[in-house]
Amino acid sequence: MKRYISTAMFVMLLSVPASVFATASTHIWAPSTDIQAYGVMHITGDMYLPTERDSAGNRPDTITNEGLTVGILPFEKFNVEAGFDHKTGFGDLDDYPMYFNAKGGIPEGAFGEFFPALAVGAYDIGTEKDKTNYNIIYGKAAKTFKAGDFDLGRISAGYFNGNDKLMLDQNGDKDNDGFFGAWERTIPEISDKLWLCVEYQGTKSSYGCWNFGGSWKFSDNVSMLVGFERYNNRNYADTVTVQFDVDFDVFSKLFKKK
Repeated sequence: MKRYISTAMFVMLLSVPASVFATASTHIWAPSTDIQAYGVMHITGDMYLPTERDSAGNRPDTITNEGLTVGILPFEKFNVEAGFDHKTGFGDLDDYPMYFNAKGGIPEGAFGEFFPALAVGAYDIGTEKDKTNYNIIYGKAAKTFKAGDFDLGRISAGYFNGNDKLMLDQNGDKDNDGFFGAWERTIPEISDKLWLCVEYQGTKSSYGCWNFGGSWKFSDNVSMLVGFERYNNRNYADTVTVQFDVDFDVFSKLFKKK
């Protein structure tokens, strides 16, 4: 679900210094249990490019999404982030491009070695009733697994529910809730900068799909992700996504104790 930045803006963002790196608050498509660190502003720009025509023979528009998310609590064991997205490429819905999101969560291991990461939140809170107010609420848990010293990756699983007037299947019937989950892992065998992910979100609404992708971290605060979305509803054209993410810490410095 997401964020496009022009080449000029992206080049400008590369020059912004950052003292803290925060993982993205999504995997590829759906929210993760990660929360932006206190004071870190996370700017993201995504493109979703159709790889084929839809079932009606039309070439869908490219979806673009610019977003900003900020961590707003200075606690180690509980944090909250809030942000917005500006989305285009949806035809008449482009008249209402603003969507909002918020999430609270507890990091993995906060209360013991076996304690999972937990998060609850809402996203795609639109501004126009029964047009863009998808208003998806969700809960998710995540845990990293190991076999001896070998990292098997992190598994996430959760449940979501959205507006049953907008999240419809190919027959126009409501299909607005279900399971979503992901496997993800940094690949140190190749490079600590490389991250891979497989992700799934249920329903045959426009939100339901499989996602496969990976990202490369150019520096502590700049990364690029490339992925592929295969939609559960085969009336939709599959897409390739390119996502740029930049983190910088300005807000927290204003309130840092001397």
